[in-house]
Amino acid sequence: MRIGITGHRGLTGDLAEQVRGRLRELVELRQSAELVGISCIADGPDAWFARAVLDVGGRIEVVVPASAYRAGLPEWHHDEYDALLGSASQVYETGFRESGEKAHMAGSEILVGLAEHLVAVWDGQPARGYGGTADVVEYARRMGVAVQIVWPEGATRD
Repeated sequence: MRIGITGHRGLTGDLAEQVRGRLRELVELRQSAELVGISCIADGPDAWFARAVLDVGGRIEVVVPASAYRAGLPEWHHDEYDALLGSASQVYETGFRESGEKAHMAGSEILVGLAEHLVAVWDGQPARGYGGTADVVEYARRMGVAVQIVWPEGATRD
């Protein structure tokens, strides 16, 4: 099974722990050597999901939205990003240099195209910028990719 991940970054505290736990549960339910997680491995749900897939013996494939993508991620995440990227069985690139909205959406389109199923850590609200989680969910649905929403009931994000 090939599962992609998209989701809100910047989750903190109890919300982050709830989402991380839910992602781990989802991965454990699909645990097998054939499990492939597809992620852009940004900080938050992307990385949590990729790590969970590796922890159960699955493989990850990484989509890099832009050559400057890593530089735009928080410095505290760089070690985990590098470790996950180094664990990838396949790496895909968009060809963009700058890490902006267009590159992020292009990366998400590649990710959706590689996935049979998309997990979306999404609060159900419109995207805060082009290429946000809502845009990725809409794109996946248009492409006929099944989407599973992960969001704790009653939770809100900053």
